[in-house]
Amino acid sequence: MNTSDAKRILETALICAQQPMPLRDMRTLLGDELSADSVRLILSELQQEWSQRGVELVTVANGWRFQSRPEMRVYLDRLHPEKPPRYARATLETLAIIAYKQPVTRGDIEDIRGVTVNSLTLRQLEDRGWIEVIGHRDTVGRPALFATTRHFLDDLGLNSLDQLPLLESSMSPLDAFESGMADELPMLAESVSDLLGDNVAAMSKTAELDWSEEAPVFPPYSEAEPQKDPQ
Repeated sequence: MNTSDAKRILETALICAQQPMPLRDMRTLLGDELSADSVRLILSELQQEWSQRGVELVTVANGWRFQSRPEMRVYLDRLHPEKPPRYARATLETLAIIAYKQPVTRGDIEDIRGVTVNSLTLRQLEDRGWIEVIGHRDTVGRPALFATTRHFLDDLGLNSLDQLPLLESSMSPLDAFESGMADELPMLAESVSDLLGDNVAAMSKTAELDWSEEAPVFPPYSEAEPQKDPQ
């Protein structure tokens, strides 16, 4: 298979794909006639060819996808002026803790936030596909260990956790949490919120957004619960 045909096939498949496409699937698509390095070279060429358009080819945690550029959002919103989903502070802070300090238990989250974690918050983050249980801590009660998923990175438009926003201070997020710097938590939660908002438009595979399935809106749960669930 020549490079021109391979590029046309990959471009078509990526535009039509519903989810990010991993490299192994692209090679399968091409009948394994091209090496991984050759496919990457074609993808790089496609990125260059689309560099001056309103749609860009990007790589995220689960593979490659076409998405509308962030600067196109203001125009796309004219057709679909719905407000982006809003997330409760408790939800964003819980998500930020898991993202920056994973793996963590529910007890770890409660120690950092200083309040009891609402069970529904964790369940909804799991249902959204942003967090998952990856094991259990070897201690009394064997509490579940939570971590973020690759789908979470995809929704934020990131390729790895290393691309998460850093604190404005010189201290790393992990050191900040371990030092009890709870005042840094709202900043991290806001950073996660900003990334989610910025990628509402970008998550579409083409410049025309698909608004048929809206992201769930998490209600502002009460911070105070009667009793902490036993670990």
